[in-house]
Amino acid sequence: MTTTPETQGLTCPIAHPFDQGADGINRPGLYKSRTYDKVRETGTGVVDIERANGTAAKIVTRYHDVVRVLRDQRTFSRQAALDVDDVEIGDTLLGLDGDDHAAVRNVVKDWFTPAAVEERRPEIEARATAQLDVMLSRGEPADLVETFAMPLTLDTIGDILGLPHQDRPQFHRWSEVFLANNTLTRADTESATTAMAGYLAGLIEQRGRQPEGDLLSQIAAAGASLPPQRIIMLPIALIVGGWETATASIGTFVQVLLTHSYEDHKSAYEYLVDNPHMVAGAVNELERMFSNSAADEMPRRVTQDVTLPSGAFLRAGEVVIPSHDAANFDPRVFDDPHEMNFARTGKHLSFGHGAHHCIGRHLGHVEVVMAVELLVRRLPGLRMAISPDRVEYKVGNAISGPVRLPVAWTPSSPSAPSTG
Repeated sequence: MTTTPETQGLTCPIAHPFDQGADGINRPGLYKSRTYDKVRETGTGVVDIERANGTAAKIVTRYHDVVRVLRDQRTFSRQAALDVDDVEIGDTLLGLDGDDHAAVRNVVKDWFTPAAVEERRPEIEARATAQLDVMLSRGEPADLVETFAMPLTLDTIGDILGLPHQDRPQFHRWSEVFLANNTLTRADTESATTAMAGYLAGLIEQRGRQPEGDLLSQIAAAGASLPPQRIIMLPIALIVGGWETATASIGTFVQVLLTHSYEDHKSAYEYLVDNPHMVAGAVNELERMFSNSAADEMPRRVTQDVTLPSGAFLRAGEVVIPSHDAANFDPRVFDDPHEMNFARTGKHLSFGHGAHHCIGRHLGHVEVVMAVELLVRRLPGLRMAISPDRVEYKVGNAISGPVRLPVAWTPSSPSAPSTG
């Protein structure tokens, strides 16, 4: 490893992800690594990294550079970088470009538009209220992740797809393995993926014969126009991404709100109790600062020589990793980026950008906003039941978030279930 003038004191290539330990396993916590800031403010903000799987790449960290990479599929190809992926996802939305990507996305996109999600608001609110009642009926302390966030988000995407209720816990277990990255053997991951795929193949075949008006029925109807593997992997991606990211966000954001002061309030949570109209802005800011992807965007391969807005020159054939976590703290776009500001304007990149932006971003955002609104209204005295430094975060998982979040609420707030 050498230090070059372009990296001004950084030793490159830098091991990536930045939160990995000596064992090569990624161990992200609540806060993003400050290495992102150091890299972003060095030279052009594009430096050499060595990925955990041993492949070389360049990380792109400045906001406008990251936007360019994410927006330009022709110059920065996902499909051309499949050979350096950690897992095989070539037949999913995450592994396709151009017309191939659009053909798969078009099958389901109308179910996740802002208008479509808004139509589901009453049922999501009813589900969140019912699940909170379950948590309260069991008494304190309670694990907010296991008894509130996870059932809410898993049942939401499960209902949209039309998954049988009795099978949803199994999808939870399969998804945990699917997202485990390098903490499990390849055989374990392949076994879970094969089991999920086999189950869904049968369900999609059934929906093809007997449509039920759910998303799986629509996916089944598209079977003749897409390769079979892409049909099977589409609901897998929606299930895994549809509950895990929203669950992690609810847990992470509630922890932040309960443990960080805001303006003249002891905690940001207390601020939202007094200012519930600011919940949506608070969630948007927390999405920027505490995104739950554990290690930046998927790799892209440069297809032609190109110069980024920062002046960084990239050669055809090089692999780049665009970092939304670095871009979200770029002071060129966000004033005082490390300060929480619930009134902040500006578009963060936690859900991606361009053709590959997260298809479920509107659904996830509404779920999280609704969960926080419900908590601050029903449980104004909510508090952590353990010390914040004892909260355990997922290790080696593609989605970062607390494993458990024990909370309590008496005597500051009532524990009786809602009647309305």
